[in-house]
Amino acid sequence: MARRGKQQMGVAQAALAVTACALCLQLPAMASGALSVGFYQSSCPNAETLVRQAVAAAVAKDAGIAAGLIRLHFHDCFVRGCDASVLLSVNPGGGTTERQAPPNFPSLRGFEVPAGRRDGTVSRANDTVDLPPPTATAETLTEMFAAKNLNLDEMVVLSGAHTVGRSFCNSFFDRVWDTNTRLPRVDDGLDPAYAAQLRALCPSDTTDKTLITAPMDPDTPSTMDNNYYKLLPRGRGLFFSDNQLRVNATMNALVTSFAANEALWKQRFADAMVKMGHIQVQTGSCGQIRLNCNVVNPTSVELPGEDIDAGVVAAS
Repeated sequence: MARRGKQQMGVAQAALAVTACALCLQLPAMASGALSVGFYQSSCPNAETLVRQAVAAAVAKDAGIAAGLIRLHFHDCFVRGCDASVLLSVNPGGGTTERQAPPNFPSLRGFEVPAGRRDGTVSRANDTVDLPPPTATAETLTEMFAAKNLNLDEMVVLSGAHTVGRSFCNSFFDRVWDTNTRLPRVDDGLDPAYAAQLRALCPSDTTDKTLITAPMDPDTPSTMDNNYYKLLPRGRGLFFSDNQLRVNATMNALVTSFAANEALWKQRFADAMVKMGHIQVQTGSCGQIRLNCNVVNPTSVELPGEDIDAGVVAAS
């Protein structure tokens, strides 16, 4: 719990560092119907630089923030598009929000972000069914990514994000424990020695409220490298869905390629992240620019420039 609080503070500090340009991001910039790097060149020329510096400083203090931001980006874009709906703590229509739904709570963190993009006004827990579960098969993964206009190659590329970060025990519990008898088991494709390590970490009485976590990459958990792809042939992918990448011939060929060429994977990963960031983006007169990142604006609020595309600050 102390570690999670420290990590959240780190992201908060990153957001605070770019607050100086938050107001100018709400002012009219160049009108555009599409997202672009340098969108705020007129109203806030240093926007991208400030964001980059803030994120770099936060990650330098706590490497775990990097994984948190990647996961935040993925979970936002896959549910209702990249509209920051995952940030909302209150559902204007009532009911549970995305950030309170099981796929996101309590594992998703880092909700403090600078203002200046077109944000959505709807956040429903039920919409998180669009997020691929850790139990997804190769077929399900392919279909869920295709629904977001991401192809099989991009799905395998983005799965490499599992090279950093941690996951709660209940995400892989049934791979190492029998859910009925609570006796040890080893899931198909899982290295027995690795399964034993996970059982030693996660007790047989684990529930969805157990806050114990395991690194998704046990070798280099805080390094953005291609080790994830090297682990899969050894049966050391943490999730059932990870193992699915090697049981499918086409996916396995990509796994082998990325395991042998880290530079190739990193370039493809960057390209796929940018593409994912364009999923159902709200531009023009759609959405709003929130005054408070986790609350929809009051209906009486009208910001300068609300009739144009506010764009997205690119921190990459």
